[in-house]
Amino acid sequence: MELSEETVLVDCSRLKSAVWKDFDRVKRGDTCVAVCKHCKKKLSGSSTSGTSHLRNHLIRCRRRNNHDVSQLLTSKRKKKEGSLTPVNYTYSHDHTKTDTPNLIRYEQAPLKDGLVNGTAGNFEYKRSRFDLARMIILHGYPLAMVEHIGFKVFVRKLQPLFELVTLDGVVADCKEIYVKEKQKVCEMLDELPGKISLSVDTWTAKGDGKYLCLTAHSVDDSWALRKKILSFIYVDPVQTEDVVSEIVMARLMEWDIDRKLFSMTCDSCSIHDSIVCKVREHLSQNRFLLCNGQIFEVRCAVNIIKIMVEDCLEALDSTICKIRESIRYIKSSQSIHEKFNEMVQEVGADSQKSLYLDNPANWNSTYTMLDVALEYREAFSRLQEHDFAYTMCPSDDEWSQASTITSFLKLFVEVATVFAGSKIPTANIYFPEVCDIHLQLIDWCQSRDELISSLSLKMKSKFDDYWKKCSLVLAVAAILDPRFKMKLVEYYYPQIYGGDAPDCVDIVSNCMRALYNGHDVYSTLASNSQVGGSDGGNDTRDRLTGFDRFLHETSQNQNVKSDLDKYLEEPLFPRNVDFNILNWWRVHTPRYPVLSMMARNILGIPMSKVSLDSVFDTGDRVLDQYRSSLSADTLQALICTQDWMRNGLEDSKSSSSSSALAICYDAN
Repeated sequence: MELSEETVLVDCSRLKSAVWKDFDRVKRGDTCVAVCKHCKKKLSGSSTSGTSHLRNHLIRCRRRNNHDVSQLLTSKRKKKEGSLTPVNYTYSHDHTKTDTPNLIRYEQAPLKDGLVNGTAGNFEYKRSRFDLARMIILHGYPLAMVEHIGFKVFVRKLQPLFELVTLDGVVADCKEIYVKEKQKVCEMLDELPGKISLSVDTWTAKGDGKYLCLTAHSVDDSWALRKKILSFIYVDPVQTEDVVSEIVMARLMEWDIDRKLFSMTCDSCSIHDSIVCKVREHLSQNRFLLCNGQIFEVRCAVNIIKIMVEDCLEALDSTICKIRESIRYIKSSQSIHEKFNEMVQEVGADSQKSLYLDNPANWNSTYTMLDVALEYREAFSRLQEHDFAYTMCPSDDEWSQASTITSFLKLFVEVATVFAGSKIPTANIYFPEVCDIHLQLIDWCQSRDELISSLSLKMKSKFDDYWKKCSLVLAVAAILDPRFKMKLVEYYYPQIYGGDAPDCVDIVSNCMRALYNGHDVYSTLASNSQVGGSDGGNDTRDRLTGFDRFLHETSQNQNVKSDLDKYLEEPLFPRNVDFNILNWWRVHTPRYPVLSMMARNILGIPMSKVSLDSVFDTGDRVLDQYRSSLSADTLQALICTQDWMRNGLEDSKSSSSSSALAICYDAN
């Protein structure tokens, strides 16, 4: 630095602050000035000014930062070649936002995996790569974003030491994370205190591709509902149902949960039937099924509602189209809307609701449209008399049929809303709602209207198939609700079965006891296995398994009340809005050790496999264009890992936000 005759360079060696390594202290008369060695900027160097402003300048000093980073990059570039490092890029401000930079030139300069020491601290390259992959997985970002030019520029500006990742590289990172997270899920499933229920869901990809999503449901040791996606399996259109069933069975064996399976929830379709049959056959051969598998196969409750809703909408299709077009016509201009309001005043329609145009993708919105339109039916008819351009008004018979079918839809909306609104969707909440549908179907079948009668019979036929497969498990789950026990079954069954009700109640009671006895034997064997786990007498314990069953059976004849007997004899628990059945069983586990084991398994059964946000959707679950284009193994890694990471976030909601981030971005 050139100094004038009037300036004096002050010796900085006596100054204790390390900041003076980057500044020259110059004295001009009575004033001291600090001159940056990198950019030559002059700041106050007085002893009374302190050094904070000098430190802040060094953080912002571009010449200093560029000099330090370039030194690090140069040293790394000599050791290894391979990565892209931007050397120069300029933007033209005359171009639009969608234009790419005028000049972007990259050089080869990879960085060593691991820890890089910089002036700003330690930079962990491998950790950052996994953070990037986890971010993509968690938020569902496209994998190709790592090759977007804007992303590359952003990363380089943010951290020049980060080696840009290729598409193949981020795919490999995502799969590595999937393998690590899968091991954690395996350990979690192995440590579960109870059984596992499985749900099978079908996803449709763009084109003719389909996927099967296998999800494990359980109640953990803290009595909280848990679910984890285990596999996302591509179904080749040329594969037979038997081949697909074999693939599903192989995946379950891979997870080593076949012996822990308690039930399977699926839809009413041939491929799901084949899968259930294959799994049931395997479990029966190994004697893993309780109660002879009477409650193993479960049909989705929301799915049967959707099937009946489809029948209703199909029967009313032409009338719905007329009502939809009528509303569009009225909303098409201000004058027509005003004329319709005049008709409303003339007929004296007493409604504060506005006409509503539905979204056909959500059947509850179609119900709302019909419900509102029915309140203005006379106004629609009056408008047709005064407006010759309006020709799509439904006839009186169509309005009458629409009124009846809308009452059907109202019940389905109410029931589905109960399912969707439940914070803890345990199996016990379904029995009264399904019974109400059953009773209404019996009543609707008595209608004198041919359309309504045929529609009701069609719906009841499909519902009966569901009831045949699920009535037992629905009833058992309701009995395990301490607010109802056997009383709810005894209340509904006479209304449903009439004179046959006592026999049907006995069937439920016998199933309940068979399940209890199975859990009792299982708990005895498990406790004996734990007691003798360290003495090495495996053969002796195996030979005495029959004795354990004999002891259990003979003890039933003694005057010793079982958990089940004590539970059923005690008074009902008062009904209240905030009742948490899982918390109740957690508290009462010491009193009912065997029955609580049974309650854990039963209440964890997913009576509906439809996510709460898609209860009212009319179509199947569909993969978007991006995910449909991915390979099967990559897609499975992304979907499964995203589910596991999001579950981890939900579990950590009670913790601080930093704890939640630590769970999601733990690279280890």
